[in-house]
Amino acid sequence: MTNTSTLARGGGRASTPGPRRANRPARAGGLPAWSIPYVLLIPGLLVIGALLLWPLIQMVIISFQKVGLVQISGKKPATWVGLENFTKVFENDIFWSSLRNTVVFAVIAVPLTLILGTAVGILLHRLGKKMSLFVIIGIMFAWAVPPVAQGVIWRWLFDAERGIINWALNLLPDWLSNALFGRADWTGQPWLNDAWSIYMVLIICVVWAGFPFIAVSVLAGLKGIPAELYEAAKVDGSGPWRTFRKITFPLLKPVFAVLTVLSIIWDFKVFAQLYVLAGTTNREAYNLSMYAVTEAFKAPPKMGSGAAIAVVLTVILLIVTAAYIRQMFKQEEL
Repeated sequence: MTNTSTLARGGGRASTPGPRRANRPARAGGLPAWSIPYVLLIPGLLVIGALLLWPLIQMVIISFQKVGLVQISGKKPATWVGLENFTKVFENDIFWSSLRNTVVFAVIAVPLTLILGTAVGILLHRLGKKMSLFVIIGIMFAWAVPPVAQGVIWRWLFDAERGIINWALNLLPDWLSNALFGRADWTGQPWLNDAWSIYMVLIICVVWAGFPFIAVSVLAGLKGIPAELYEAAKVDGSGPWRTFRKITFPLLKPVFAVLTVLSIIWDFKVFAQLYVLAGTTNREAYNLSMYAVTEAFKAPPKMGSGAAIAVVLTVILLIVTAAYIRQMFKQEEL
């Protein structure tokens, strides 16, 4: 007998379902699914544009204009002068000494901050949980101190008359002080009068305030490395330096790349600490940030020249950052 349940009405076979239609992208509020992430980024992009891009564009525009006291007061509009501001800046010896101070300071401060922060981060990783938390809280106080307060603290420590540094150096035995420094009496030593000693104090100040962030970042990276790798290295007889070079550094290379770029940017733009330590009278101690602010706001104000110096500093930072990131990508490919 023919099973009628298998036959369609009218004597034909039962119809089989046709091919299913491809799933259409889900919609939210009438928008395709692929566009939702970009729509959600719009508020953040607007904030970035308002707080970063728009001032940057205005700075570039002002660098090609003559903006002085008359223009600021609104009596006359800004005059377009082309590359005149950049030409005057490049012809000024103060610019080149400021550029030298900026680069030399960053070349010394960035490695010192990274080395000290990495060493402290590894130490924190080896400490117990309670002790590690206690040390982290202690060092983060230094990082949380505002830049102006950092300058005030170290200016007081190195004060010629009432500074603790001179007092501590005078406590050293005369033979030891003469052997180390070539002098025994440190009373009234003016640390903040000479450009060389000013930058020595500035390096100490910036490294002291910057290494806690590096240490905590390295510690966070170390928490993600499997402990089995270090146990295997210990079994193989690997020493601390070899373990760091073969395991820690390769696995934390992305972390070190970000920290290096941030340190370069921060140290190139140091202003508040140097302003507190040296003021604006010692032009030999200027860096590019100090020189830009002085040109823009010190009487008579020259906003165009200050903006031109700021543009040069921004371009240098972009070049250095791009070159470093490119080098990191090349190493990753190898």
